[in-house]
Amino acid sequence: MKSIFPGVAVLCLLGASSNSVAMCDNLLDFEPQKLRSDETINFCERFSGKTLLVVNTASRCGFTPQFKELESLYQKYKDQGLVVIGFPSNDFKQELADEEEVAEVCYINYGVTFPMVSESSVKGEQVNPLFKQLIAKTGESPAWNFNKYLVSADLKTVTHYDSSVTPMASELESDLAALLR
Repeated sequence: MKSIFPGVAVLCLLGASSNSVAMCDNLLDFEPQKLRSDETINFCERFSGKTLLVVNTASRCGFTPQFKELESLYQKYKDQGLVVIGFPSNDFKQELADEEEVAEVCYINYGVTFPMVSESSVKGEQVNPLFKQLIAKTGESPAWNFNKYLVSADLKTVTHYDSSVTPMASELESDLAALLR
């Protein structure tokens, strides 16, 4: 009888473990490294139930000043469940090669406080897993830096906005406000 209980305990733990994994949607099954850090961000643990604005960024782009508006949008709506996540990418040959310099542009020059991850590809054969799914859900691949994907908290609605759509006082902000209601 004693040998049955450890087996039952193991089965219960395995069941609990697979249930918590199953509760994470494939979209959030992603764990990139933070910008300028050895730490990773487990998207499932950190962002489940949040409305996300996922943005491919670059430090030497004409759209780089959008960091200010992205930060303003984040500050305005973060208490309502918005998380802005920046993805530096050199796919358009406008990202700095040194991660320290990228971090300086984001954190010091523009005062970014929202999560930023290490550089990765957002299009083509090397596309990171999150962008691969965002592209599949919207049919829209980033055509340039500062493309934005607005993802509802239930992960059922994903909307793409091109680089020219500014974060504040735009259709993006209107759509975001509607999602957060």
